Amino acid sequence: MGNPRLAIARRELGSLRKEKTIVLALAIQLFVAAFSSFLVVGLVSLYDPGAASYQVDVAVTGGDEAVTDLLTAIDGESGLAGRTYPSTDAAMTAFEERQVDAVVEASTGSEGRIHLVAVAPDSGVETTAVVVRLRDALRALERTERAQRSASLTTNPLPLPPATEASPYFSFTYTVLVPLLLFLPVFIAGSLVVDSLTEEVARGTLELLRVAPVSFSAVVDGKVLAAGGLAPIQAIAWMYLLRLNGTGIENVAWLFGMVAGLAAVVVSLGATVSITAPDRRIAQLLYSIGVLLVFAGTSLLPLNPTNTAARLALGTAGLDARLAVVGLCVVGLVSLVGLRLVVDGVDPNELD
Repeated sequence: MGNPRLAIARRELGSLRKEKTIVLALAIQLFVAAFSSFLVVGLVSLYDPGAASYQVDVAVTGGDEAVTDLLTAIDGESGLAGRTYPSTDAAMTAFEERQVDAVVEASTGSEGRIHLVAVAPDSGVETTAVVVRLRDALRALERTERAQRSASLTTNPLPLPPATEASPYFSFTYTVLVPLLLFLPVFIAGSLVVDSLTEEVARGTLELLRVAPVSFSAVVDGKVLAAGGLAPIQAIAWMYLLRLNGTGIENVAWLFGMVAGLAAVVVSLGATVSITAPDRRIAQLLYSIGVLLVFAGTSLLPLNPTNTAARLALGTAGLDARLAVVGLCVVGLVSLVGLRLVVDGVDPNELD
């Protein structure tokens, strides 16, 4: 008889084909990774509505000096076009007849301050896009006004953050898409362990496995090995698919280590919950809460997993990011040791 842990791991991997939910999740991830270059365009329009390529026409009315400054800011933004109207009523008529997408009334106060009143559609996806575009134009106007009036101010205001020209497609890919494809297999792996162990208890097949002869610890190790080993392999496969789609992915080996360490933590959590609370519904609830707490805690760190994954994939990771990966792997090993202590302290005959 070979190693019982490997035999159980092979049995678990073979049974995945019967799990429709797992197969569907894998298919969705495969679709996202394989067609990322096409999907990212549509997804970015939700992530950053201002990145959409359609034109937003703005009716501008009001005082001459304020209108001139506002038109300069509007025309300086990509996807925005300003039209002047002689009165607010004429601008609103054009807005109601859908000749323009928004109305901005500009006026200059007694102290030389520019006052703006903006009107945008009150519902629909169009509202978000118009508001985001107008926000960018008004920010540009604010920067221009501050630069022109800074010499006459009696106090120095807080400096504005520097303007950036980063592509929303670039930021979406490395801050959303890459972490999603790296961490989603980890979540699935933990849930898989929970379902597998609780199902063995519910069906009474755990006793049959132990008659094999297979120890309870070997059963748990085999299930953890199958789920935890599949997660990093699956995640790196998605990274290579992104490469084939033209997305640059660096430090693949370090990404593999990070996912492997995180998978060890998550599957250890899932197995521990399943052993201590073998009811499937309760175990899944506790596992979900535990995963949320784990990621909420790590998100507070200067180098959280999402930030580390993005920097590694971009190739901008320094020594601190690599140390974070090493630390995560150490935490994963500690989690596995803790799981073994829990397994050794549990009588499998008492699981019901």
